[in-house]
Amino acid sequence: MTTIDVVTFGEAMSMFMAQTPGPIHKVTGFTQALAGAETNVAIGLARLGFGSGWASKVGQDAFGAFVLAALQKEGVNTDHVLLDQQHPTGFQFKSKVTEGDPYVQYHRKGSAASHLTEEEINPAYFLQASHLHMSGIPLALSSKMRAFSLAVLSTMKKADKTISFDPNLRPSLWTSEEEMIRVTNEAAYQADVVLPGIEEGKRLTGHDDPAEIANFYRDRGVPCVIVKLGCKGAYVKTDAEEIVVPGYEVKKVVDTVGAGDGFAVGIVSGLLEGLPIRECVQRGNAIGALAVQYAGDHEGYPDRLALAKFMEKFEKEVAYHENTAR
Repeated sequence: MTTIDVVTFGEAMSMFMAQTPGPIHKVTGFTQALAGAETNVAIGLARLGFGSGWASKVGQDAFGAFVLAALQKEGVNTDHVLLDQQHPTGFQFKSKVTEGDPYVQYHRKGSAASHLTEEEINPAYFLQASHLHMSGIPLALSSKMRAFSLAVLSTMKKADKTISFDPNLRPSLWTSEEEMIRVTNEAAYQADVVLPGIEEGKRLTGHDDPAEIANFYRDRGVPCVIVKLGCKGAYVKTDAEEIVVPGYEVKKVVDTVGAGDGFAVGIVSGLLEGLPIRECVQRGNAIGALAVQYAGDHEGYPDRLALAKFMEKFEKEVAYHENTAR
């Protein structure tokens, strides 16, 4: 079995991206790609050279075969992906935009992933990894998937594995706002690192200020909270420091989907390497900035060389502007 440094789990879908701008019902050409917040993270980490594994269930259908082939091509371990003969793999349509966020239409209700049960967990698969990355999406898919998710979280917590948690709120999947906030936060409290976006943080904590959002989770035992501030970068609070790490300027945003997952890739990869938290966040900001310059959810995620070149180029540009401004 391939060595796995990081494991994650969730739902993956076939995504049909419009080849031309405009309403989806008027588009005639689409390109098939892989979609899924947790698969984005697994792919991003694999591209940086880490052993990453993704656990789930897919239908024994064409879309399920596509999901597995796409992940395996990226070097992601899929040994804990189960095949379901009764339920289908989800899919989605994604519009092409010239500005702003794309429109996404989901067809995922009753998917194979939503029927993943706690009894189907192979603890040994998860425990071989030193880190678990989890998002709030599986908690919302179904009661079965929620039980699976919480059991995985408990297994890794009891084994003293490190855990990162991205709320990744999907309000349309929840029965109520109250349930979404309660269940998401209960999972977040068990993590070592929580990664809310600023708007997610407001919704989950009732606070507008990044410092207050961070304090909300830290008061409940979370050691490190990183609040994503979009193009402004990220606010970080730990026992040792409180900093804002500026983001990277992007001249043209092509597609914002996947930027937050790319940020998580930077954070998790940096933590695994033992980098200072500021450098972890710088890496996360860089991968997020690269992600929004490409169509598709993870197409812009870099390998080691591309990441180093991007960060070095940006640092040189900042130094040049600072010198010319003096």
